[in-house]
Amino acid sequence: MALRCSFQQGFIHLRNHNTHILRSSVTNGLASTTQNPGQLGAQQQRTLATANDTTSSSKTKSTKDIGREVVFIDGVRTPFLQSFTAYKDLMGYQLARHALLGLLKRTNIDKSVPDYCVMGTVIQEVRTSNIAREALLSAGLSNKIPAHTVTMACISSNVAMATAAKDIATGQNDIIIAGGVDFMSDVPIRYPRSMRKLLLSLNRAKSTPQRLGLATKMLSFKNFVPEAPAIAEFSTGEIMGQSADRLAAAFNVTRREQDEYAIRSHLLAQQATDKGYLDDIIPMHIPGAPDAISRDNGIRVSTMEQMNKLKPAFIKPHGTVTAASSSFLTDGASASLITSVDKAKELGLKPKAYIRRYVFTSQDPKDQLLLGPTYATAKLLDQCGLTLNDIDVFEFHEAFAGQILANLKALDSDYFAKTYLNRSSKVGEIPLEKFNTWGGSLSIGHPFGATGVRLVTTAANRLIKENKRYALLAACAAGGQGHAMLIERYP
Repeated sequence: MALRCSFQQGFIHLRNHNTHILRSSVTNGLASTTQNPGQLGAQQQRTLATANDTTSSSKTKSTKDIGREVVFIDGVRTPFLQSFTAYKDLMGYQLARHALLGLLKRTNIDKSVPDYCVMGTVIQEVRTSNIAREALLSAGLSNKIPAHTVTMACISSNVAMATAAKDIATGQNDIIIAGGVDFMSDVPIRYPRSMRKLLLSLNRAKSTPQRLGLATKMLSFKNFVPEAPAIAEFSTGEIMGQSADRLAAAFNVTRREQDEYAIRSHLLAQQATDKGYLDDIIPMHIPGAPDAISRDNGIRVSTMEQMNKLKPAFIKPHGTVTAASSSFLTDGASASLITSVDKAKELGLKPKAYIRRYVFTSQDPKDQLLLGPTYATAKLLDQCGLTLNDIDVFEFHEAFAGQILANLKALDSDYFAKTYLNRSSKVGEIPLEKFNTWGGSLSIGHPFGATGVRLVTTAANRLIKENKRYALLAACAAGGQGHAMLIERYP
């Protein structure tokens, strides 16, 4: 409790501190989206000098991790659709299968070539609990290819990619498919535990009187109240939207700033779609539908007048987070191909980027639930010996507009750096002209287990499109966890 009070009281120092800088940055960034956001700003000089704003690490600072060099060949995804729309009659493994088949076609590799497959997911369908294996088999890949499923909330496919990178770097495998899927249109809803216990006991009952006695006990209303997957944090009992609202308040992020950022996300996503930048999408035909689905369906460009009409979604009536400034429930899947440099050359594959380094972090799930990007970015830059000025492309997962803006403020705060990051000064300010310039999870959508691959794919594609060198991607996750990864454009 003392830690939490200290954290909340500490942010008195952040209130009213340079808030006009962030507000003008968001507003200017919104105004500039009618231009080409990827081309804004001067070319930054790159250096591998040790970051002088961080506490010295005993580890050697380098952009290259230990082991063999690992490359990202390509990534694909299904269109990300709002839950309960066109995908509603499918199953999650079918979306994952489509992503796998799309990846094989995009990279032109044979179905027997991959050494391994790992996919992330959050809400598991009980019939396909190891959805990576089921998707792989249904896609017709060799049954000799092992596959397993991982879960780490919203960074599940980041874990899948990190697992693949580690296996390749250490020589365990040479070529791995890493991806993820989540399907919120159909989630497991179960009987309450009292009813489950009776049903299991009934299955073991040996006589008719025993069965009748158990059946009689079942005839209670409480035994038929369904239990859906929990949306609240198990450790705190608080839902993520409430945490986002409190975080926005702690960093003095206003309702207007959040609405402006949400509009920016949707506008940039719409522009990227219209320009054909989101070519990681593999169109998908739904049985019975006249046309294939080829676009994300959650992109909605709104006006400030429309945004102002929305009421707070989580903390009522005084909260600042609304449905429009929150990511929405999404169905979708993604897949990527990761290999060693030698294997890519052997197969004639052209990589898009090196996977240089990655980190995972965790912090207090009560008051710092969504600050993972700040902790992970600071740690990754320190390990690599880089500063924010060395990064050309930023791709952060947008759980909430307020969460994004709070993290940007935390990174640019001396107080936060000294108090919580063990740094002598702030990490720095991320220019919005480098940040999520093709939209983000607020607009494109967020299938929990699939977003990580989208972040890496988008970052790699932006590096190529903008002729840049380094990209940093980061994400928060339930449980107070975070992730960041550095990739470098392949020459």
